[in-house]
Amino acid sequence: QVKLAESGGGVVQAGGSLRLSCAASGSAFNAMGWYRQAPGKQRELAASMITDGGSISYADAVKGRFTISRDNAKNTVYLQMNSLKPEDTAVYYCYARTSWRTHWGQGTQVTVSS
Repeated sequence: QVKLAESGGGVVQAGGSLRLSCAASGSAFNAMGWYRQAPGKQRELAASMITDGGSISYADAVKGRFTISRDNAKNTVYLQMNSLKPEDTAVYYCYARTSWRTHWGQGTQVTVSS
């Protein structure tokens, strides 16, 4: 059974930093990453990583501020978020993809106050 356990969300002032964690278990994954969904908006990709080879991509809105990384031993993916802006406020969802389907975490709220 695949499980994704997220942590690290919270409230931070603009310009601050947060680090999100997502511990995955129950399968081997070929990609992991983070989507986010702001109120009234569609879910959008924030950052993704191909686990075999490490190809990484970011949404234009977060490039230069967010960094995705992975601890292979712990099968955990991280999202380091720096220079946070109020428009980064959203629920952040971890995902992990196998050959058959994409699994989702429960989501963690990130709120950036101005």
